[in-house]
Amino acid sequence: MMNLYPYYVFLQNKGVVPLDNSLFRPVTPSKEIVDPNTLLRYTNVLDAMIDSVYFAMKNLNISDVVVLVTESGWPSKGDSKEPYATIDDANTYNSNLIKHVFDRSGTPFHPEITSSVYIYELFNEELKSPPVSEANWGLFYGNSTPVYLLHASGSGNFLANDTTNQTFCIAMDGFDTGTVQAALDWACGVGKANCSEIQPGEDCYRPDSVKDRASYAFDSYYQKEGKAAGSCNFKGVAMITTTDPSHGSCIFPGSKRVRQANSTAVSSADTIKFISLHGGVRRSPFDKALHIFLGLTFPLLFYSFIP
Repeated sequence: MMNLYPYYVFLQNKGVVPLDNSLFRPVTPSKEIVDPNTLLRYTNVLDAMIDSVYFAMKNLNISDVVVLVTESGWPSKGDSKEPYATIDDANTYNSNLIKHVFDRSGTPFHPEITSSVYIYELFNEELKSPPVSEANWGLFYGNSTPVYLLHASGSGNFLANDTTNQTFCIAMDGFDTGTVQAALDWACGVGKANCSEIQPGEDCYRPDSVKDRASYAFDSYYQKEGKAAGSCNFKGVAMITTTDPSHGSCIFPGSKRVRQANSTAVSSADTIKFISLHGGVRRSPFDKALHIFLGLTFPLLFYSFIP
């Protein structure tokens, strides 16, 4: 059982170990890591770390033990001295880690063996001592909202807590009004979010607070960008939530209530058409309610991916 962190290998060997290798990004042959003793070529740091354990066991004549990675991850936030502790890099590492395990490609030394991996960790630990990164390895904030969404092609979407992957981007508490206003201005300006609903007299202008209006603008941008990694950040003042922030007549862009309203309009048109043609009322299939599966409770503190 080994705790393996390419993040620390990268930090301690900057200029030698490329960031792309640490994050499982595709690399050119010139950037592959070559073991000078075995001439095995590595496209990512984790495989090299796992094989180093196998070689150590081989030197002790141990050949029947499979390496279990009990911890691996990447921090999503750091201080000024930790520029690579970001949401984008954390999302990239953990998402690519899932893909790598599910590919079952093993390692260069043992291509027939794929280790099980536990992602560290489920929740951020806000009370941990500095540096800042120590408190920010989690997939979730302490209030159970996801820090980011893991996406693994071919292996499903993770942290998508319902059948439609319904998530929203909102402004976080604890930031001064000026910082949030600057992010709001960017979203409505350069970001080209649809901010028409938060103008005076419109449905989402109230409550009259910068934070509430910013939440609408952030979600508009987030939905417009297809919920892409990094599209809910706004220099750290935004977060992803699975709770629909719509209220009263203010319907957020990512809300099912928007789709249901559109469906109702279509249903009404269909009904009118059926009455006109057949002289009777016919129920539209759009009347069926959509179920939301809220599954943010996990029995373990880590995700386990077992090939």
